[in-house]
Amino acid sequence: MITRRAALALSASLVLPGPLRAPPRAQEVGPLRVIIPQPPGGATDILARLLQEPLGRELGRPVVIENRPGANGIVAINALRQSRADGSAVLLGGVSIFAFNPVLYPSLPYDPWRDFSWIAPIADTPFVIVAGRRSGITSMAQLVERARAQPERITFGSAGIGNSTHLAMEMVADRAGIRMTHVPFAGSAPALTSVIAGDTDSMLNPLGSTIPAIQSGQVLALATLGAERSPALPRVPTLRETGLADVTMPGWYAFVGPAGMATPMIERINAATRAVVDSPTITQRLRDVVLEPISGTAQSIQDRARAESTEMAAFIRRRGIRVE
Repeated sequence: MITRRAALALSASLVLPGPLRAPPRAQEVGPLRVIIPQPPGGATDILARLLQEPLGRELGRPVVIENRPGANGIVAINALRQSRADGSAVLLGGVSIFAFNPVLYPSLPYDPWRDFSWIAPIADTPFVIVAGRRSGITSMAQLVERARAQPERITFGSAGIGNSTHLAMEMVADRAGIRMTHVPFAGSAPALTSVIAGDTDSMLNPLGSTIPAIQSGQVLALATLGAERSPALPRVPTLRETGLADVTMPGWYAFVGPAGMATPMIERINAATRAVVDSPTITQRLRDVVLEPISGTAQSIQDRARAESTEMAAFIRRRGIRVE
C-alpha cells in the first residue's frame, strides 16, 4: 500500500523536464502586427483587413494593422527590420517590393533574399486599365491614338515608381509604341483618387480595389490584363481584344518577417495563413474582391519571386526605369 507522501513523490517524478515540454504557443508573444506598405484603402490594405479577424482566430492572438506607406515599400520594410524576429511583426507586401525593387534601385537598402524570413503566399490579383471621366478617354484605342498624336501628354498614375501598377502600364505603352507621363503616388488609393478627380488621365490598378469606382461610374474601364475577360467585368475587353499584345504582370501578395525568425514560428504563421486562405469562406471573400487565393510554403513564394525578378530585369533595364 502506497503512502500519500510516496504518491506525491511519484507524481513529481513523472513531470516532464523543461526541455521536453511542449513549446509555448504563438499567442504568448502578444499581438501580431501586420505592416502594410500602402495607406488605408489600397489593395494591400483591403487584403490585410479581410484576413485580420480570421487570422487572429487561427493564431489565437489579435492581429493589428499598421499602415506605413512611402518609397515603394521601403518605409514599411524599415519598420519591419526594426521589429524583433519573434513572430510579433510581419509585412504584407506585393511582388514589386521583392522582385522589382532590387533591379530598380542602384543602392537598395535591403536584400530581399537575405533580409527577410519568407513566410507564406496569400493571393494573386488581376489588373484593369481605367480612365477618368474628365479625360474624355473612352477606349484603349482612343488612349493609344491620343498618346501617339501627343507623346507624353497623356498621364497615368501608379502606386509608386517600380510598383506593379507602374511597370505594367510601362509594358502596355511599350507594346503600343506610345509614350505617356508617369505620375507616382504613395499607394494605389491616392492614385485612383487623382484619376477620379481628373488630375491624372488614367492608371492601371488591381481590379478588386478599382471595381467600386468603375461600378459607380467615377472611372471608365478600358481593358483588363489576362487571357480571358474577368467574370467581374464581363463587358470589358481584354488587352488582346483591343488589338494590343497581352501583358503578363505578376500581382501576388505574401507575408514575410524580419530576418532570423525561428523555423517553428514561420511554420506556425504559414500554417495559420494557409488554413485561412484555403477555408471556403475566405476563398469566397477573396474572390468577391477579385483576388485569387494561393497557398504554399515559404520556399515556394521565395522561388517564385526570384524567377520573376530575373524575368522583369531585362524589361526594366531596356526601358531605363530607375529610382535614384
